[in-house]
Amino acid sequence: MAEFSNQFSRRKFLLTAGASAVGSVFLKGCLGNPPDTANTIQAQQVAAININPADRPETTTVKLGYIPIVEAAPLIIAKEKGFFAKYGMTNVDISKQANWGSARDNIEIGAAGGGIDGGQWQMPMPYLISEGRITKGNRKIPMYVLAQLNTQGNGIAIASNHQGKGIGVQIAGKETFFAQLKSANATFKAAQTFPGVNQDFWIRYWLAASGVNPDSDIQLLTVPAAQTVANMKTGSMDAFSTGDPWPYRIVKDKIGFMAALTAEIWKNHPEEYLAMRADWVDKNPKATKAILKGLMEAQQWCDNFDNRKELAQILARRNYFNVPEAVLNDPFMGKYEMGDGRTINDRKMASLYWKDEKGSVSYPYKSHDLWFLTESVRWGFLPEDTLTNAKALIDKVNREDLWREAAKEIGVAAADIPTSTSRGVEEFFDGIKFDPENPKAYLQSLKIKKVKV
Repeated sequence: MAEFSNQFSRRKFLLTAGASAVGSVFLKGCLGNPPDTANTIQAQQVAAININPADRPETTTVKLGYIPIVEAAPLIIAKEKGFFAKYGMTNVDISKQANWGSARDNIEIGAAGGGIDGGQWQMPMPYLISEGRITKGNRKIPMYVLAQLNTQGNGIAIASNHQGKGIGVQIAGKETFFAQLKSANATFKAAQTFPGVNQDFWIRYWLAASGVNPDSDIQLLTVPAAQTVANMKTGSMDAFSTGDPWPYRIVKDKIGFMAALTAEIWKNHPEEYLAMRADWVDKNPKATKAILKGLMEAQQWCDNFDNRKELAQILARRNYFNVPEAVLNDPFMGKYEMGDGRTINDRKMASLYWKDEKGSVSYPYKSHDLWFLTESVRWGFLPEDTLTNAKALIDKVNREDLWREAAKEIGVAAADIPTSTSRGVEEFFDGIKFDPENPKAYLQSLKIKKVKV
């Protein structure tokens, strides 16, 4: 495969490493930060089970990284509520990462070297790391995708000075809007949190669906999730794409509005994933399944809307998201004041962790991995021949077999265990369809793209 684009240089990622600390300064005085007492709230833990000696984890220790967005909720809850410990993983370290570049660096060195064994990932980062495309010296660090963490829960946020200019789910009058920017010698600056993955794809798809080329009509920046609000507040960018609570916070802080939820762009879409170093999983298969079991129970707990207030309380703590509960409560219930006069009140549009309208959320469908790889080809992040070898690559990285085994062992209902590795044809808000049996047809149907098919 060809060398990764220069825009993916390690220097670009490392430049943002300390940005979260800067962002916290600007956020003070808005909604405020959680009180110190937040750390004193103790979550009631579930009881441990008696584990058959033959099934005991090879190790009780693992270090999992996370980014403070709602995708991380199942990992945090599995730790806080004792779901990991229930299955024998009594020493799980949930480690906050400064940004996605730091997470990538830490998975390279592993927990033994002071890094992490796995954790929360945007897609297709586990593939890019496995193939050595974004690692130091292009070193291949084989990884396994083990579960999907959630669906939805992301948004496209726009600065207040663009209110009333037709920027919504569809961008109306884009020719006039961008012509005015050009005549004023101004550039529309938008941010994602790591190039070539989920949150980059969401804003790219949204723009391209309205005829805006994200590579030539605007400037795309890489900014850590926790810094996005601060950057918009200071006027250094016009839009950003990331997970809650950050898009909703700009509405609460009255510095912007939400043009679209990702649930409006692609309802029930795959979001982020649990993935781990393959060498750790191969060495600790029982511990891996114990982690999966704890994660699945945490996802079921998160999906109970009666638990969502407590979920917000836990995530809001200083040691996790360090945000007011107010910016988490409503989105977790599917309630969004979009800031432009629109209001959404639909639990089906909230971040979901176990089930959605199309079935399982937690199960890592191979067809979704294929879409992420196909979208990578669309924008020139991966060469076209990636699709020729995609099945073999996905079979190597995606370990849905371990998910199935863990699900059966904890008694997940057969109806909640997918019978196919494909979720079938997917449809986006602009009517475009992705058939995993024919990804080339999907690429051919797209007007704005880098690949020539």
